[in-house]
Amino acid sequence: MVCAKGCDLCSEFNGCMKCLPKLFILLERNDIRQTGICLQSCPQGYFDDRNRENNRCLKCKINNCETCFSKNFCTKCKEGFYSHKGSCYSSCPEGFSAVNGTSECSSVQCEMSEWAAWSPCSRTVKCGRKKGIEERSRMVVKAPLGDLALCPPTTERRKCTMPKIPCIKGRWLKIAFY
Repeated sequence: MVCAKGCDLCSEFNGCMKCLPKLFILLERNDIRQTGICLQSCPQGYFDDRNRENNRCLKCKINNCETCFSKNFCTKCKEGFYSHKGSCYSSCPEGFSAVNGTSECSSVQCEMSEWAAWSPCSRTVKCGRKKGIEERSRMVVKAPLGDLALCPPTTERRKCTMPKIPCIKGRWLKIAFY
């Protein structure tokens, strides 16, 4: 018997039973009969399982999954479903929302970096007042839906106290009017 292209071992009743190396066997069921065919890659709804004996296409076990990485991890859900941590949902879980025009769920919470150290206290005027301002900043690590406007402020300011510098009237007036 001559086997189909890419098939290493076959039978008349079951078709291919073993594929050439680098090809994947896909078993199709028709009632009680199971037929094998060899493919270069697995079709949608299946993932590739490589081993020494025979590379196989195995069916995704996740409901509403179009493409999967393994039997328990979906990489793309069917239309109308949302992907979250390898599973498919009819809507994103609580605390998550669909990312701009995609079917992937992302945290509604902003992820922020730690605050940097406070800056040195600095004056808003050259002399006189003891009051100054110090600042610190942080960065948005991850914004929900990619929108930075949904995140809390990235800078903070607070008043601080500095040694008072006396104002010299003539000098201060020159500075103030130039």
